[in-house]
Amino acid sequence: MMMDALAKTKAAPGLELVRVPKPVPKEDEVLIKIRKTAICGTDLHIYHWDGWSQKHVEPPRVIGHEYVGEIAEVGSRVKSFKVGQRVSGEGHIVCGHCRNCRAGNGQWCHETKGVGVNRDGAFAEYLCIPASNCIPINPDLDEEIVSFFDALGNATHTALMFDLVGEDILITGAGPIGIMAAAICRHTGARNVIITDINDYRLDLARKLGATATVNVTKQDLAEVMKTGRMVEGFDVGLEMSGAPTALDQMITNMRNGGKIALLGLFGKTAQLDMDKIILKGLGMQGIYGRRMYETWYKMSAMVESGLNLSELITHRFHYSEFQQAFDIMSTGNSGKIILDWGKKA
Repeated sequence: MMMDALAKTKAAPGLELVRVPKPVPKEDEVLIKIRKTAICGTDLHIYHWDGWSQKHVEPPRVIGHEYVGEIAEVGSRVKSFKVGQRVSGEGHIVCGHCRNCRAGNGQWCHETKGVGVNRDGAFAEYLCIPASNCIPINPDLDEEIVSFFDALGNATHTALMFDLVGEDILITGAGPIGIMAAAICRHTGARNVIITDINDYRLDLARKLGATATVNVTKQDLAEVMKTGRMVEGFDVGLEMSGAPTALDQMITNMRNGGKIALLGLFGKTAQLDMDKIILKGLGMQGIYGRRMYETWYKMSAMVESGLNLSELITHRFHYSEFQQAFDIMSTGNSGKIILDWGKKA
């Protein structure tokens, strides 16, 4: 049986809507009928076929890793899921036997395989994943929000790395993950949440989702904005989402002594840091990769259930057959999350 899928069919920019065989679940896998997917920054990198994609993706490859769907079939050894159940899935498939996996730190597995990167992904009518990666979803949750839980997990893992209650937070990078992190910080009790970027469209989205102040670093002085929040010594917590060395340098400069920084953005090249400043200020820095498996899924589900509202982050919706328009818009940078519907076109 064949199905529709969006695939990187050759080592060049672009994607194609193709017909591929419908996957068959192994004994420990589930088959998921995809209902909604969301386009991620990783998908955009693969679409444009940049240097990172050329190193990590081998065409042909069905891409996509942010999704919600329902169980269509289960393998013979799967007992914890049933047909028709609403689910999403952890996009990092780990070995299960390395030191980190055995210690419950699968997010650091050195043999991780990414759904939609190293194996076929969710931009298709059906997806197969190990049952251990499948996440049951509360049927009362908005499926459009659930469709980007994978990305929300990155924001959740980063934002909750350090105590936020009553603290002043600096976020560098107002992409969707940075914006969601701002919403999480406010939801969990931060005092000031200031986010920086160079894109006014996304800074406006950040304000709508809870940032107390935004700074376009090409036009505004972060130090002046800090004064309006009654910050005397600097930021308590920094969340680096941009992957821009200049942004990280500005963050380090404006942290209070003893402050803590969580690093999610990938820099793509060696970043020069003022190590003396990091040492003399006593800063703590923690790299973040993916989500805690599987604690982050519980945390973000609970926050959405308790009122974390991310609906305004969704700016565009398309049928999957209109993927080219969706990727064109996302490439401009003037969008939040873009949802692809995998149902029948009206």
